[in-house]
Amino acid sequence: MTSALQVARGLKRFIPPKAVSIIDQLTGAEDIMWSRVVMRAECKRLIENLNLANLNVLEISGTYWGGLPFKSYKNVLFPGFDICNEKDSDKFDLIIAEQVFEHLLWPYRAARNVFQMLNDGGHFLVSTPFLLRIHEVPVDCSRWTETRLRYFLAECGFDLAKIQTGAWGNRACVKANLDLAGGVRYRRRLHSLKNEPDVPYHVWAFASK
Repeated sequence: MTSALQVARGLKRFIPPKAVSIIDQLTGAEDIMWSRVVMRAECKRLIENLNLANLNVLEISGTYWGGLPFKSYKNVLFPGFDICNEKDSDKFDLIIAEQVFEHLLWPYRAARNVFQMLNDGGHFLVSTPFLLRIHEVPVDCSRWTETRLRYFLAECGFDLAKIQTGAWGNRACVKANLDLAGGVRYRRRLHSLKNEPDVPYHVWAFASK
Protein backbone atom coordinates (compact mmCIF):
# COMPACT_ATOMS: atom_id res chain seq x y z
CA MET A 1 0.00 0.00 0.00
CA THR A 2 1.33 3.45 -0.93
CA SER A 3 1.64 5.81 2.03
CA ALA A 4 0.60 9.45 2.02
CA LEU A 5 4.24 10.38 2.48
CA GLN A 6 5.28 8.43 -0.63
CA VAL A 7 2.50 10.10 -2.65
CA ALA A 8 3.60 13.53 -1.43
CA ARG A 9 7.21 12.83 -2.40
CA GLY A 10 6.17 11.76 -5.88
CA LEU A 11 3.94 14.78 -6.44
CA LYS A 12 6.60 17.27 -5.36
CA ARG A 13 8.57 16.54 -8.53
CA PHE A 14 5.74 18.10 -10.59
CA ILE A 15 4.82 21.01 -8.29
CA PRO A 16 6.30 24.54 -8.72
CA PRO A 17 8.75 25.59 -5.96
CA LYS A 18 6.36 28.20 -4.54
CA ALA A 19 3.63 25.57 -4.13
CA VAL A 20 6.15 23.21 -2.51
CA SER A 21 6.90 25.96 0.02
CA ILE A 22 3.20 26.22 0.85
CA ILE A 23 2.97 22.42 1.28
CA ASP A 24 5.98 22.54 3.59
CA GLN A 25 4.26 25.19 5.71
CA LEU A 26 1.04 23.19 5.91
CA THR A 27 2.85 20.01 6.94
CA GLY A 28 5.10 21.78 9.43
CA ALA A 29 8.38 21.14 7.61
CA GLU A 30 11.49 21.95 9.62
CA ASP A 31 15.12 22.31 8.53
CA ILE A 32 16.31 19.13 10.22
CA MET A 33 16.29 15.48 9.26
CA TRP A 34 13.55 13.41 10.90
CA SER A 35 16.15 10.96 12.21
CA ARG A 36 18.04 13.70 14.07
CA VAL A 37 15.26 15.59 15.88
CA VAL A 38 15.33 13.66 19.16
CA MET A 39 19.08 13.01 19.01
CA ARG A 40 19.85 16.71 18.62
CA ALA A 41 17.46 17.68 21.42
CA GLU A 42 18.93 15.13 23.83
CA CYS A 43 22.52 16.04 22.95
CA LYS A 44 21.73 19.73 23.44
CA ARG A 45 20.27 18.94 26.86
CA LEU A 46 23.49 17.13 27.84
CA ILE A 47 25.65 20.04 26.70
CA GLU A 48 23.51 22.70 28.34
CA ASN A 49 23.88 20.97 31.70
CA LEU A 50 27.48 22.21 31.59
CA ASN A 51 28.69 25.76 32.21
CA LEU A 52 28.97 26.77 28.54
CA ALA A 53 30.79 30.04 29.20
CA ASN A 54 33.72 28.10 30.69
CA LEU A 55 34.11 25.58 27.86
CA ASN A 56 36.77 25.48 25.16
CA VAL A 57 35.12 23.32 22.50
CA LEU A 58 36.26 21.33 19.46
CA GLU A 59 33.75 20.01 16.93
CA ILE A 60 34.97 17.33 14.52
CA SER A 61 33.44 17.50 11.03
CA GLY A 62 30.65 19.95 11.61
CA THR A 63 29.67 23.46 12.66
CA TYR A 64 26.19 22.74 14.05
CA TRP A 65 27.12 23.40 17.69
CA GLY A 66 29.12 26.55 17.02
CA GLY A 67 26.18 28.82 17.80
CA LEU A 68 26.17 28.04 21.52
CA PRO A 69 27.80 30.61 23.86
CA PHE A 70 31.01 28.71 24.55
CA LYS A 71 34.17 30.37 25.87
CA SER A 72 35.85 29.31 22.61
CA TYR A 73 34.84 27.15 19.66
CA LYS A 74 36.92 25.46 16.97
CA ASN A 75 36.03 22.98 14.25
CA VAL A 76 38.13 20.63 12.14
CA LEU A 77 37.02 18.62 9.14
CA PHE A 78 37.49 14.87 8.73
CA PRO A 79 39.14 13.34 6.71
CA GLY A 80 41.31 16.42 6.15
CA PHE A 81 41.94 16.30 9.89
CA ASP A 82 42.42 12.58 10.51
CA ILE A 83 41.35 12.05 14.11
CA CYS A 84 42.65 8.48 13.91
CA ASN A 85 46.22 9.71 13.47
CA GLU A 86 46.21 13.37 14.52
CA LYS A 87 45.74 15.36 17.71
CA ASP A 88 45.09 19.07 17.85
CA SER A 89 47.77 21.01 19.70
CA ASP A 90 45.17 22.62 21.97
CA LYS A 91 43.35 21.07 24.91
CA PHE A 92 39.56 21.18 25.20
CA ASP A 93 36.80 20.91 27.77
CA LEU A 94 34.31 19.45 25.32
CA ILE A 95 34.85 17.57 22.05
CA ILE A 96 31.88 16.79 19.79
CA ALA A 97 31.86 14.20 16.98
CA GLU A 98 28.46 13.94 15.32
CA GLN A 99 28.13 11.25 12.65
CA VAL A 100 31.89 10.72 12.32
CA PHE A 101 32.92 7.53 14.09
CA GLU A 102 31.06 5.18 11.74
CA HIS A 103 33.48 6.38 9.01
CA LEU A 104 36.72 5.68 10.88
CA LEU A 105 39.03 2.82 9.97
CA TRP A 106 40.71 3.06 13.40
CA PRO A 107 38.00 4.18 15.88
CA TYR A 108 39.93 3.06 18.98
CA ARG A 109 42.88 5.21 17.97
CA ALA A 110 40.51 8.12 17.36
CA ALA A 111 38.76 7.86 20.74
CA ARG A 112 42.12 7.63 22.51
CA ASN A 113 43.24 10.76 20.67
CA VAL A 114 40.05 12.50 21.80
CA PHE A 115 40.74 11.40 25.38
CA GLN A 116 44.25 12.88 25.21
CA MET A 117 42.97 16.18 23.78
CA LEU A 118 40.58 16.67 26.71
CA ASN A 119 41.42 18.57 29.86
CA ASP A 120 40.95 16.67 33.11
CA GLY A 121 37.21 16.65 33.79
CA GLY A 122 36.50 17.25 30.09
CA HIS A 123 33.66 15.69 28.11
CA PHE A 124 33.19 13.85 24.82
CA LEU A 125 29.86 13.86 22.97
CA VAL A 126 29.64 11.32 20.15
CA SER A 127 26.66 10.36 18.02
CA THR A 128 26.50 7.76 15.29
CA PRO A 129 23.83 6.00 13.20
CA PHE A 130 22.83 2.40 13.78
CA LEU A 131 20.01 1.38 11.40
CA LEU A 132 21.24 3.32 8.41
CA ARG A 133 22.25 1.97 5.02
CA ILE A 134 25.92 1.93 4.07
CA HIS A 135 27.10 5.41 3.10
CA GLU A 136 30.71 5.62 1.90
CA VAL A 137 31.85 9.09 3.01
CA PRO A 138 34.63 8.28 2.26
CA VAL A 139 34.19 4.82 3.85
CA ASP A 140 31.57 3.28 6.13
CA CYS A 141 32.99 0.96 8.78
CA SER A 142 31.07 0.57 12.03
CA ARG A 143 27.79 0.46 13.92
CA TRP A 144 27.34 0.49 17.71
CA THR A 145 24.50 -0.23 20.10
CA GLU A 146 24.31 1.80 23.32
CA THR A 147 26.03 -0.98 25.25
CA ARG A 148 28.85 -1.38 22.75
CA LEU A 149 29.38 2.38 22.53
CA ARG A 150 29.56 2.67 26.32
CA TYR A 151 32.17 -0.08 26.69
CA PHE A 152 34.06 1.07 23.61
CA LEU A 153 34.59 4.47 25.24
CA ALA A 154 35.55 2.83 28.53
CA GLU A 155 38.18 0.76 26.69
CA CYS A 156 39.56 4.01 25.32
CA GLY A 157 40.10 5.51 28.77
CA PHE A 158 36.81 7.13 29.79
CA ASP A 159 35.32 6.42 33.21
CA LEU A 160 32.60 3.79 32.68
CA ALA A 161 30.59 5.20 35.59
CA LYS A 162 30.54 8.62 33.89
CA ILE A 163 29.28 7.55 30.47
CA GLN A 164 25.66 8.32 29.58
CA THR A 165 24.10 6.86 26.45
CA GLY A 166 20.88 7.26 24.52
CA ALA A 167 19.23 6.07 21.34
CA TRP A 168 16.19 6.89 19.24
CA GLY A 169 14.40 5.41 16.27
CA ASN A 170 11.19 3.92 14.97
CA ARG A 171 10.29 1.66 12.08
CA ALA A 172 8.64 4.38 10.02
CA CYS A 173 11.71 6.60 10.18
CA VAL A 174 14.09 3.75 9.35
CA LYS A 175 12.01 2.69 6.33
CA ALA A 176 11.53 6.26 5.09
CA ASN A 177 15.27 6.92 5.07
CA LEU A 178 16.31 3.71 3.29
CA ASP A 179 15.68 5.16 -0.17
CA LEU A 180 16.86 8.73 0.34
CA ALA A 181 20.59 9.42 0.58
CA GLY A 182 20.05 12.91 2.02
CA GLY A 183 17.52 11.86 4.64
CA VAL A 184 13.87 12.80 5.12
CA ARG A 185 13.23 16.34 6.32
CA TYR A 186 11.12 16.40 9.47
CA ARG A 187 7.47 17.39 9.18
CA ARG A 188 5.86 17.53 12.59
CA ARG A 189 2.36 16.81 11.26
CA LEU A 190 3.48 13.72 9.34
CA HIS A 191 6.38 12.21 11.27
CA SER A 192 6.16 10.48 14.62
CA LEU A 193 8.85 11.00 17.26
CA LYS A 194 7.75 7.91 19.16
CA ASN A 195 10.74 5.81 20.17
CA GLU A 196 10.85 2.08 19.43
CA PRO A 197 13.87 0.86 21.43
CA ASP A 198 14.43 -2.25 19.30
CA VAL A 199 14.99 -0.21 16.10
CA PRO A 200 17.38 2.63 17.00
CA TYR A 201 18.25 4.94 14.14
CA HIS A 202 20.82 7.00 16.04
CA VAL A 203 22.88 6.20 19.14
CA TRP A 204 24.85 8.70 21.21
CA ALA A 205 27.09 8.83 24.25
CA PHE A 206 28.32 11.52 26.62
CA ALA A 207 31.55 10.53 28.35
CA SER A 208 33.59 12.32 30.99
CA LYS A 209 37.33 12.10 31.59
